[in-house]
Amino acid sequence: MREILAHVQFRGTIRERSVEPYLRLLRVLRTRRRVRGVLLDISSGGGGSVPSTDLYLAVKRLDQVKPVFASIGSMGASGAYMAALGARRVFAYPDSAVGSIGVIYPHLAVQELLQKIGIQVDLVHQGRHKDAYQGIRPLTEEERTKLLRVAEDGYRGFIDLVARERHRPVDQVEAWATGEFWSGRQALAMGLVDALGDRDDAVRALAQEVGVRPEKTIEFRPPRPFLERMLAGGTAQIGRSLGASLRDGLEDALLDELAFR
Repeated sequence: MREILAHVQFRGTIRERSVEPYLRLLRVLRTRRRVRGVLLDISSGGGGSVPSTDLYLAVKRLDQVKPVFASIGSMGASGAYMAALGARRVFAYPDSAVGSIGVIYPHLAVQELLQKIGIQVDLVHQGRHKDAYQGIRPLTEEERTKLLRVAEDGYRGFIDLVARERHRPVDQVEAWATGEFWSGRQALAMGLVDALGDRDDAVRALAQEVGVRPEKTIEFRPPRPFLERMLAGGTAQIGRSLGASLRDGLEDALLDELAFR
């Protein structure tokens, strides 16, 4: 049996639809005996709190079976940094953007804009606050306070996770948890990552850890959706690329769930 290393690359916003295929892939890699170790090659500004947690847990569970090393690209911020915490070792480029430990709950109120262009929206609802988070009207002070409590809960959980995985005192992580990011060099000095280097450096370290030559690394990707495979002909390439770009742009702009940023 020829043993190999798996290279899994994740790019873009972390949301449920983008993460689900990777959760399945990481579960499959747990059972592949030929795969001795996994490189998580991640570059992302974060995303939703639940899919970020899911990705972290999938990486952590895989690492309990076989070593996972994380390589942060240009950005490992917020939910992406959370996901990398599930790995046994975390590498970053000297100029990577690392951290952004914080929580944001975006709320857009478009009521005045709609009124200016002559659109009237009536929200018929039961429950006093059921219309609070529909993106139509501004929040009341009571609703804002409640939303802050929800954000605080996620914020505390993020801090505790960083403290536990990076073996740092909670009060020290609290001082860092301002939502800012740091360069890879700064992150190394703070103990937020383990080493500086590119993905090849991370592969070499992983190879040494498991006793497999670095050139035995194979890239693993989630299977493409059925419709995308059907449209894989050259004549559909432009339309598919444009459609994917528009869809991703809209989803990123309108991300309306509790998000790590």
